[in-house]
Amino acid sequence: MSRKVGIEGLYYITHIDNIPSILKRGILSHSEIEKEEIQPATIYSSEIVNKRRKRIVSGETTLWDFANLYFQPRNAMLYSLVCNPDVALDDLAIICLKRRILDREDIFLTTGNAASSQSEILSKSKASLGNIRNQIGRDWWNKEDGSKRKIMAECLVPKKVDPADIQTVYVATGRARPKVVDLIDKSWNSSSSKPPVAAEPKIFFQPDWKARIADKIAIVKGDMFFSRMQTLTVSVNCVGAMGKGLASTAKRRFPDVYVRYQDLCKKKQIMPGKPCLYKRESSVFDELYDDDYLPLEAIEDNFPTWFLLFPTKNHWRNKSNIHDIERGLKWLVDNHQAQGIQSLALPALGCGLGGLDWYRVGPLMCKYLVLMKDIQVVIYLPTEREIPGEYLTPEFLLSQVDF
Repeated sequence: MSRKVGIEGLYYITHIDNIPSILKRGILSHSEIEKEEIQPATIYSSEIVNKRRKRIVSGETTLWDFANLYFQPRNAMLYSLVCNPDVALDDLAIICLKRRILDREDIFLTTGNAASSQSEILSKSKASLGNIRNQIGRDWWNKEDGSKRKIMAECLVPKKVDPADIQTVYVATGRARPKVVDLIDKSWNSSSSKPPVAAEPKIFFQPDWKARIADKIAIVKGDMFFSRMQTLTVSVNCVGAMGKGLASTAKRRFPDVYVRYQDLCKKKQIMPGKPCLYKRESSVFDELYDDDYLPLEAIEDNFPTWFLLFPTKNHWRNKSNIHDIERGLKWLVDNHQAQGIQSLALPALGCGLGGLDWYRVGPLMCKYLVLMKDIQVVIYLPTEREIPGEYLTPEFLLSQVDF
């Protein structure tokens, strides 16, 4: 699904140790890096870098002769970097460049990942920023419709991008921010103001916020479908409608889940108090990562992603029923081992569009989930409203637990 977005800047993904060099010399093309005999800290494999050496841009120039900037940094390449066990999350930085780069006449724009033969490389006069804008607003992508490639559209800048065009530096965690601030303080030699450094975990596919409630239970504010849990839970009704909320998102991102869900409803195999587990054979990682960058065998925990279809109401017109939710939680506690569930992510069941309040649902969920001592469980908080802090403490959420 695309949302209408503007182009507020361009983005360069790098190792934070390269920031001093970038502040001094700019963002250089690979050919300029070789010419100046710079030894940058690398986050990309030599194979993917060398692949770009062969792609012609114009005349005798190749991608090797251009600094490559993304229109949308939250893409398959960044996702692969974040998931790569050999790359530390705190070592990644995204440099946001000023939009004025697009005013240059010597740039080229691509209709997707520039290294792909399916992507066009166009001069500024022939490229359509409108088409690019339509592609970069996606919050999900896949290989089948080309969105995985298209969301990685690039702006190619000859030789280098000037340090004066740096607008902001993003890092994934608050831990990484002081180090980057210190690197900029020591390296900045311009009369203009230093670029700010912002910790923006969401850009890096991380939760906005996370807290541990018990040894095996955490609560999270973020997008559950980027979770690395083996089993993802979707709140559903029993009549086959996935029209709004989390269920609608699941339907759009995972059409096979919707088909399976409808089949279960038609056969009357899904009902209040009895969740159904759909054991699909592909993983979320398979769909999102960049296979040119990271081989599947590099990911040790690349297990299939299962979906637990958890009824919280009988009909979509109804409000969620907390007694049905409790029955479903009892089923989960009794059956998770036999079903093969190894780790579990759940939304705040029945909250949001279901009409239930977190202060009732949260303690109830924790009362039962704490009994599953053999697996990790993550509860994703409702996004429709802010929850007061007193309802997020271990003392409150474990108040119904009989220790």
